Amino acid sequence: MIAFVSGPVAALAPDAAVVEVGGVGMALQCTPNTLSALRVGQQARLATSLVVREDSLTLYGFADDDEKQTFELLQTASGVGPRLAQAMLAVHSPDALRRAVATADEKALTAVPGIGKKGAQKLLLELKDRLGAPLGTGGPAIGTAVTSGWRDQLHAALIGLGYATREADEAVAAVTPQAEAADGTPQVGQLLKAALQTLNRTR
Repeated sequence: MIAFVSGPVAALAPDAAVVEVGGVGMALQCTPNTLSALRVGQQARLATSLVVREDSLTLYGFADDDEKQTFELLQTASGVGPRLAQAMLAVHSPDALRRAVATADEKALTAVPGIGKKGAQKLLLELKDRLGAPLGTGGPAIGTAVTSGWRDQLHAALIGLGYATREADEAVAAVTPQAEAADGTPQVGQLLKAALQTLNRTR
């Protein structure tokens, strides 16, 4: 089991990072929030979770152990694989997910691509006693604050979730007024939720 990787960041993609470890480039699947804190050439330390399949070995990277543990706990629910768990963490922080489950917030879960109303209800039941209570108090329920580059992060998140570049461009443009009207720093998680709603309406 690879618990974490540490080394210089060799490359970044919309949904992945390559970290050089002992002369070997380790490719890690990451959420947009995790990727936003990484810079090519700078040192990084990412908690990791290795997902083993018959035909593949996929390493997922996380900003901290809390995100990693939440990723693994989410997969204990039936029907939740690593890709859906990562999509959930792309839209919500670990604490926001705990808050959503604790308050039975269906809308928060249906904001994640691939989760419908029935799926959200099932997840709320299965995860209720697994994720634990929220750690933080107050604050926005969705996403985490970023200081700059929200357009790039939002665009990368949409590409990582499987949308075409043109669709991502249009969705970013659609939520720009909302971002500019926000008090303080735009919340990427909230903007991603709004962008996904605009994309769902146009499909």
